[in-house]
Amino acid sequence: MEKNTQELIEIDGEKISLEELVNFYKSQKEEKATDSKAKKKRDDEKRLKPYQAELIKLQKHLEETNQKMIILFEGRDAAGKGGTIRRVTRYMDEKHYRVVALGKPTEEQRTQWFYQKYIQHFPRAGEIVLFDRSWYNRAMVESVFNFCTQKEYDDFMSGVSSFEKDLTTQGIIFVKLYYSVTKAEQARRFERRKTDPLRQWKLSEIDMQAQERWDDFTNSKYQMLKHTNSHNAPWTVIRSDDKQKARIESLKVILGSVDYANRDENLDYLLDPDIVISGAREIEIMDAQRISCGKFTN
Repeated sequence: MEKNTQELIEIDGEKISLEELVNFYKSQKEEKATDSKAKKKRDDEKRLKPYQAELIKLQKHLEETNQKMIILFEGRDAAGKGGTIRRVTRYMDEKHYRVVALGKPTEEQRTQWFYQKYIQHFPRAGEIVLFDRSWYNRAMVESVFNFCTQKEYDDFMSGVSSFEKDLTTQGIIFVKLYYSVTKAEQARRFERRKTDPLRQWKLSEIDMQAQERWDDFTNSKYQMLKHTNSHNAPWTVIRSDDKQKARIESLKVILGSVDYANRDENLDYLLDPDIVISGAREIEIMDAQRISCGKFTN
């Protein structure tokens, strides 16, 4: 015999069906979860603000001293680059920074010197330029998907350190950040992009293949770090499974790259060693993985 879910239950003098009671409980639970998530997001953004205030001081220092700064944001798809860039620039003076995210090269650009399309976006005196992906596309995406020839790849890998040495010799403050996300977390973020209409635009055809080509990207990452981590332009690896920690630590790395005036000494600038790893240390970790497991696990 079927159970009658329309059976009425009396609560505080009012009668309600069992089905209505269950639905009410579910809605309250969902509302509570949403409120909790919103509060966490507000708290996370609040923790960023003191460091964002310091970035304004850093920006002012660059303006007053006519210095130039370039920050590269590299890493796998869905590693958190874009979200971090938005937090870095949120309160900055828009007249003195630019975010550059270049698409695939035009036919004309293919005939030019490889770095030419990037150089035209380099900072003027007193300006910060943040590259959301950069010339290192050649070392990662282009090499994995054969968008460049082997010679083009080899030429890049052998020449990029000299190119970057010239930048730093000319006095440009140069920061290279690589965002390292785990395979499981990348898969979770891709799944969210598929189902969230506000994020679906982020999902590209290449993104869809990122999981399948995971090992290829890992090998490319290793070769890139090994051949392009230099004294003049070292890599800083950011573990980005926890987006909030990755964002705060990124801000700390950027703030630590410039000796600017009126720094708030009460802030904690100590880098979290579980989140921030030097390029040299990451190479050591990956070498150890390959020796012990026979392959990279990052």
